[in-house]
Amino acid sequence: MTATIPELPLTFLSDDEISLLTALRTDLMSHRFRLELLDAYFNGEQIVRDLGISIPPQLKSLHTVIGWPRIGVESLEQRLDLEAFRWADGSDASDLEEIAESNDLYDEASLAHLDALTYGREYVAVGSGEADDPPLITFESPLDMTMFWDARLRMATAALRESVEDGVRIATLYLQDQTVYAAETSDGWEVFDRDLHNLGMVPVLRMANRQRTADRIGRSEITPEVMSITDAACRRLMGIEVGAEFFQAPQRYILGASEQAFQDAEGNPRGAWETYIGRVLALERDEEGDVPQVGQFAAHDPSGQTKIIDLYARIMASQLSVAPHVLGYSSDNPASADAIRYADNAQIKKAERRIRRFGATHRDAMRLALWFRDGEPPPKERRIECVWRNPATPTLAAQVDAATKLVQTGVLPADSDVVLEMVGLTEDQRRRVAIERRRSAGKASSGQLMERLAALNDQGQNAQLPAAAEVTGGDNGLGQQ
Repeated sequence: MTATIPELPLTFLSDDEISLLTALRTDLMSHRFRLELLDAYFNGEQIVRDLGISIPPQLKSLHTVIGWPRIGVESLEQRLDLEAFRWADGSDASDLEEIAESNDLYDEASLAHLDALTYGREYVAVGSGEADDPPLITFESPLDMTMFWDARLRMATAALRESVEDGVRIATLYLQDQTVYAAETSDGWEVFDRDLHNLGMVPVLRMANRQRTADRIGRSEITPEVMSITDAACRRLMGIEVGAEFFQAPQRYILGASEQAFQDAEGNPRGAWETYIGRVLALERDEEGDVPQVGQFAAHDPSGQTKIIDLYARIMASQLSVAPHVLGYSSDNPASADAIRYADNAQIKKAERRIRRFGATHRDAMRLALWFRDGEPPPKERRIECVWRNPATPTLAAQVDAATKLVQTGVLPADSDVVLEMVGLTEDQRRRVAIERRRSAGKASSGQLMERLAALNDQGQNAQLPAAAEVTGGDNGLGQQ
C-alpha cells in the first residue's frame, strides 16, 4: 500500500483557493484595457482617432496633446483634503492619529482620491503590522487589484492583488478568515505566508466614484463625452499644425515668366525654395514687351480653428463642472467674481458628494485597523469622523465673519473647537490653539492665586496694626505723664 501525504495548507493553495484566484485574475485582466485607456487620457498619451481626410499620410505620426481630462480630474481632487480622524464623542483621538501617521494616510489619501476619480474606483487593504507596529493600511490601484462584491450585504467576498517583485509574480488573496500570500513558480502557486485574522470579513474596501444601484464598481470622471471632445479638440490642434506646415509662408505665383527667370547665371535651374525666398525677383520683359505679373495667395488664417477649440472648451467646461477659463477659454468680456463663484458651485457640490462617499471608506478602513490592533471591533456607538478641509475655499474674512456672528448670537461658545474649524484652521492649528488656551488659563489661575495670597497677607498685616498702635499710644501717654 502506498501512503498519500496530504498537502500542507501553509505551503500550497487548496483547490477552492486556486479556483477563486483564477476567477479573480480573469476579472482583473478583463478591466485592464479600459483602465489603461483612461490612464492614457489622463496623461495625454491617447492615440487620436484621425478621420483620414485632412491629415496627409506624411503627418500621421504628428501627436497633439490637450490636457483637459487631467485638468478636470485634478481640479476636483484638489478640493478633497483629508485632515484628521477623530471620535464623534470628543474623546482622545491619539490612537486614531497614531494609525494615520504611521501609514502616512493624509498624503496617501490624495493619491487614492486621484485614482478613484480617474479609474472610477480605488481599493483600501488593511492588514496586521510588523511586530508591535500599528496596523497597515494601503491604497491599491485597480490596475493591480480587484474584488468580488456581495450587493445584498454590501461587502466583499474575496479580493486579489497582483504585483511583481524581483521578477517574481506575487498574488495576495484576501479571504474572510485569512490573507494568503503566494508566489508564482514553474509548478504553480507556492504559499509563503498566511495571515489568519479570523475577522469573518474580507479586509478590503472599495472607494468607488459615481456609483449607481446597478453599478457598484464606479465610473471615471473621464466619461465618453470627455474623451470624444478631447479627441475633437486634438484634431483641431493637429489641423492648425498641418496648416502651419503647408501655408505658414504664403504661396506666390508668377504669370508670363520665361524659363530663364528660374535659372542661375550658369543656366542651371534654381531650387524651389531658393526661388521662393527671393525678396526681389528681377524679371525681363517678354517678346511682346510685357512684364510678368507677380502675385501672392492669401496666407492661412487659423482663427476659424481656434474658434472651434473655444467652442469645445465651453462644452468641456460643462462636462467637467469647471469654469471655462480653467480650460483656457477667454472672452472679450472677462467674467465677474460672482460669475466665477457661480460656475464653481457645481464642482463644489460634486466635491461634497465625493467627501461623503470617500469619507465612509476612510472611516471603515480605520475601524478595520482598530479591529486588527485590538482583536475585536470598536463599539458601534463610538463613531469615527473624518475631518475635511472646506471644498468651497471661501475667503478668510467671510469665514471669520460667519463664526463671529454665531458666537455673538450665542449659537456657539467663543472657546468652542467648532468655531476654530469654521474659521478654517487646520487640525494641527486647532491643537496648538487648545494648548495655548490651557497655558493661558493656567497662567491666569496662578495669577489669581498669587493675588489672593497677597490679599490674605495684606489682611493679616492690617489686623496687627491696631494692636501695635495701642501699644505705641500707651507708651506715649506714660511718657507724657
